[in-house]
Amino acid sequence: MSNLEKPKNKPARPYFSCGPCVKRPGWTTDVFKTALAGRSHRSIEGRERLKRAITETHDILNLPEGYKVAIVAGSDTGAMELAMWNLLGGRGVDVLAWDVFGRIWIRDVIEELKLPDVRMMDAEPGYLPDLGKIDFARDVVFTWNGTTTGVRVPNNDWIPDDRQGLTICDATSALFAEDIDLSKIDVLTYSWQKALGGEAGHGMMIMSPRALERLATYQPPWPMPKLFRMKNNGAVIMDVFEGVTINTVSMLCVEDYLDALNWVREIGGVAGTIARSDASSRALYDWIAATPWVEPLAVEPATRTHTSIALRFVEPAVLALGPEKSDAMVRSMVRILAEEGAGFDLAAYRGMPLGLRIWCGPTVETEDIVRLTPWLEWSYAKARKEAGL
Repeated sequence: MSNLEKPKNKPARPYFSCGPCVKRPGWTTDVFKTALAGRSHRSIEGRERLKRAITETHDILNLPEGYKVAIVAGSDTGAMELAMWNLLGGRGVDVLAWDVFGRIWIRDVIEELKLPDVRMMDAEPGYLPDLGKIDFARDVVFTWNGTTTGVRVPNNDWIPDDRQGLTICDATSALFAEDIDLSKIDVLTYSWQKALGGEAGHGMMIMSPRALERLATYQPPWPMPKLFRMKNNGAVIMDVFEGVTINTVSMLCVEDYLDALNWVREIGGVAGTIARSDASSRALYDWIAATPWVEPLAVEPATRTHTSIALRFVEPAVLALGPEKSDAMVRSMVRILAEEGAGFDLAAYRGMPLGLRIWCGPTVETEDIVRLTPWLEWSYAKARKEAGL
């Protein structure tokens, strides 16, 4: 392994961060030439751009009848928080977690909202909890794809159509890359910075008619921060679904999002973006299957993501180095890749098993994944040698 020849071809765009993610192919700063820089988001033109972002989102996702879209602050995290603070508390809730962010939602529900009737369903990295134990008479909070572990739910089949509670789904690293039956989701959140490669800071919240009814008829017992406030004097502020945002938005970011949506249309809509993720992830999983020192962190093939693929190192000699030395080896490998300009931001999320994390979302070119893999081999061998193996 130590005698591997240094690869010659590098990824054309060696950006594999799991958020913010690489921009769409062909992106340049010319996108911003038509942005309403220096203009108010409350102006006629500003509202028109925000309304267009909402309308095009609705159309491209082919949302079911009655579903509404809002642009909110704080990226996907802000959208999830807003949904939980406004909607939870009227009935019991099941909170599912198989990655870091799912556990954040558990903490919020238990320690911040202090709900009295909560069931936690937590799984170790690499696994899903038992989806058959969920009670859909209760509200259910979950992430579609665990960004930090690469574990996803395989489909929507486990969610019944006749559920009584709401399903609240953090789908930020799944939407536009996984096949999601949106009729099974009552609240779906995501951010522009993930699958579409947009700019960070703003979140999207999609609500079903059932969620909108809950919003209109339920009043949480806790004070509501202004940033989360979707009602005024007990009535839903419907303007938020027409582009009148709760707080100031960046019109540069809005223009960039509109550009990303236009690119989605050009490549065939959501079917096109899913196909791109399928191709990139397949190339990486094929390499993993042929490489003895690494495995997918997700154990069951049906639960393996098409976007944020977590790789676990399994070579006994590397694991025998112990936590400190093996972590240093990973840091060395990541450093080597960055210094060579072959791959950036590939370290596993903190607290996860020893390994790497590589984004294969729609904006990634499959050829760049193919070109990356020899560099993974070479940098692993080099870092292994530096570790004395």
